[in-house]
Amino acid sequence: MAIFLTEESKVIVQGMTGSEGQKHTTRMLASGTNVVGGVNPRKAGTSVTFPAGEGTVDVPVFGTVADALEKTGADVSVIFVPPAFTKAAVIEAVDAGVPLVVIITEGVPVADTAEFFAYAQDKGVRLVGPNCPGLISPGKSNVGIIPADITGPGRIGLVSKSGTLTYQMMYELRDFGFSTAVGIGGDPIIGTTHIDALAAFEADPETELIVMIGEIGGDAEERAAAFIQENVTKPVVGYVAGFTAPEGKTMGHAGAIVSGSSGTAQAKKEALEAAGVKVGKTPSETAELARALLS
Repeated sequence: MAIFLTEESKVIVQGMTGSEGQKHTTRMLASGTNVVGGVNPRKAGTSVTFPAGEGTVDVPVFGTVADALEKTGADVSVIFVPPAFTKAAVIEAVDAGVPLVVIITEGVPVADTAEFFAYAQDKGVRLVGPNCPGLISPGKSNVGIIPADITGPGRIGLVSKSGTLTYQMMYELRDFGFSTAVGIGGDPIIGTTHIDALAAFEADPETELIVMIGEIGGDAEERAAAFIQENVTKPVVGYVAGFTAPEGKTMGHAGAIVSGSSGTAQAKKEALEAAGVKVGKTPSETAELARALLS
């Protein structure tokens, strides 16, 4: 079982013909993702050849998302377009009726994200991102930029604000494997939150333990802690990046802005521990906590 993404998922890539789109489509195909098309209005009717096993595969390019859906039955779109064009790309995907839209692009203006997030919510479309590594259900499907060879399928569900910490945690716990790992992104407004992923993992019969990675800034982790206390019966292990950040310093992620004691790593750790979450001081310590619970 997996959340949001399964082996049945049919994926289109908005921006597939660009350099990033081509690079990561190659990697997604290599990890078994069913990529059924790309979208570029200027290259409609063409195809892009990608390596596939011993041979190659030709992936068709469509002029619009609606056309791609009609021809392929796709149910996931992943977006690799520059920040200036991201809002239009998301709105086009939402209008076409894609149920899951994954936005990898970094540097999207927050005003744009606020607009397309509200629009997607009204239409019942799930967004993941922006400024995120995407999500992977190992052995089934991989949408975004997460390396597929770090780990295999297993019993852990992972939700993380940080891309690199997603990869590290997957590697640290590779002996147990993952049902799904979701990189939600660190911007102030994101489509899928810790709480959304926690609820999905709680409902997934094959996820036995949840690892949640947060970082300083905002109150998302405190809100997640309250949700865990009320709604999550499975064991949760947490890590909060930023224990060593100097006070008043803004981290690299746009969401990581600390005001007063609210948003500090210590405040988040205390809130999570009060909800029964075991919190590690380092990623490796967090992995050890998870390993002890699963053993």
